[in-house]
Amino acid sequence: MFIGPVFTREAAVTPRRSKFYVYRAVYVAALFLLMCTAWLVLAGTQVIASVGDMARFGASIFHILAPIQLCLVIFFAAFSAAGAVAQEKDRKTLILLLMTRLNNSELVLGKMLASLINVFALIMAAAPVFCALFLFGGVSTGQVLRVLLVTFITALAAGSIGSTIALWREKTFQTLALTAMLITVLLGFSVVVSQRVLFDRLFGISAAQWGTAMNPIWAVMEAANPFPSSAGNLAAIGGIIGLHVVIMTIGIVVMNGIAIALVRVWNPSRETRRGKDMEAQQLEESIWGAEHDMAKIDAAASQNASNEKLRSGHVDARTTEVKQDHRKVWENPILWRETQTWAYGRKVLIIKFVYLMLAAAATYMLYAMVASGTAVYRGDQLGTTIPPIAWGVVPLYLISLVIVNALAVTSVTNERDGQALDLLLVTDLTPKEFTFGKLWGVMWVTREMILAPLLVTGYLWFAGAMQLDSFLFLFAGLTVMNFFVTMLGLHCGMTYANSRTAIGVSLGTVFFLFLGVITCILLMISFTESFHFQLFPFLGFVAGGGLGLYVAIGHRNPSPAILMATLLLPGISFFAIVSFLLGKGFEVAIATAVAYGFTTIAMMIPALSDFDIEVGRRSGNDED
Repeated sequence: MFIGPVFTREAAVTPRRSKFYVYRAVYVAALFLLMCTAWLVLAGTQVIASVGDMARFGASIFHILAPIQLCLVIFFAAFSAAGAVAQEKDRKTLILLLMTRLNNSELVLGKMLASLINVFALIMAAAPVFCALFLFGGVSTGQVLRVLLVTFITALAAGSIGSTIALWREKTFQTLALTAMLITVLLGFSVVVSQRVLFDRLFGISAAQWGTAMNPIWAVMEAANPFPSSAGNLAAIGGIIGLHVVIMTIGIVVMNGIAIALVRVWNPSRETRRGKDMEAQQLEESIWGAEHDMAKIDAAASQNASNEKLRSGHVDARTTEVKQDHRKVWENPILWRETQTWAYGRKVLIIKFVYLMLAAAATYMLYAMVASGTAVYRGDQLGTTIPPIAWGVVPLYLISLVIVNALAVTSVTNERDGQALDLLLVTDLTPKEFTFGKLWGVMWVTREMILAPLLVTGYLWFAGAMQLDSFLFLFAGLTVMNFFVTMLGLHCGMTYANSRTAIGVSLGTVFFLFLGVITCILLMISFTESFHFQLFPFLGFVAGGGLGLYVAIGHRNPSPAILMATLLLPGISFFAIVSFLLGKGFEVAIATAVAYGFTTIAMMIPALSDFDIEVGRRSGNDED
């Protein structure tokens, strides 16, 4: 009860919702599907002759599942907490909470922990799956407990980041973008620390150990080891895992302490206060005396006289005021508002500045790799080794796609939450004007996030770390993906009436597609190099991905084109992965362009033809 009634109510209500059990069942089924796929890959290409082979399989799949679950937890915890608070702000209900008897800690901690109930449930549901690996061997109870401990503390830290930023910022897009970039900055800082750039040893602990403890992904991989490092001063605090828990705990206390201290300073926001001040001023003006009213009448009469002089051509230069020119609205008012006004607030410049700093850091890292000659690594003749430059550019690509997608979905949800979508639908706007206005407007606002990855890729080609054909293929693929994530955000925003659901489905689809590709690559590389013969083991993985994609973007607004796109996209993506591991860049580019380009068009067809936008009038929207 120390965290207040907000968490108590959510803890009592959440188990009554059917989706609480559906999420857990689907998550456990997905983990078992990954285990079965890995087993089929191993058994179909290698001979399992001893107990040691079984133990090596158990240890290998455990080292794959642990970081994958951690990445999911970071994503869900951060954006779930951020989305929960942002929804309260969009619906103007956070002000009502501030007017109650809730103190600051009950409001901040209660809301943050309430948003993480589903995340904690998923972690606990995955515990039996990890324990099932005991049957293969190679995994101990201590390893599973350490992995679960790191995952839990990381979920709290990510949720604290998302909740604090959401309480600070007013716009939903600003919250989502800053949350994603802050997590990326923290992960990047741990890499800098591990490279001994700042110090060699601190408190008797090496820089590499500090970096591992600061990075949750490295920490969970260390926790998955049978004998994690605990030498020297680390032994007193439980090794690297204990140091990681200490660091995360300090971060949780600091982030939530800041939020608790400043929640009533940040909220209500300046925009809300300005609106209240304007209402008070209007009320004061409405009770002014008759003398002021007569003055206004006289002023109006004088203005009419001046206008009459202007029409007659007799103008007194001493009394003529210069007429202010007004901006002319384009034929597409949606596109004009998106590109010519601060539709998403002036604080979007902060997001652009932080992103450009991340791009500059990635470019510097790539420059150092090119200068040292480590940018290009020659693998075997099949080209199955992932190039080192991928560690610098892939996170930048992911962050840019997430930011573009976040702006696209919030551009529609903000209109709905602000009561403006109903007005737009009763105007003479055509579906083409609305859809393309939002599409091109989002890409214009996020032009830095679209152009920076392309420029970084161009630098790699100019520096000789990439061939011309690879640069052209990657350029075409990034262009297609930018259109895909933009249209995906608009589609989810128009399909789901609940803003939090729309944002979760949109960002979750982008993240799961990215994580699915990474998981396939890890499974293929970890167990075998016979990529030509792995279609059958991955059929279940591909079918599950297609079903999940259709449920996310197709079942609320079904169409034959979306059904076909969701069924074909996972299979073509698998073909692209195999082509990438075999070093066939042209096939990868063609498969990416066909799969994601067709899906983009499939989502665009309902928006242009039916113009079916969910406005939130269905019953039970809060449960969507």
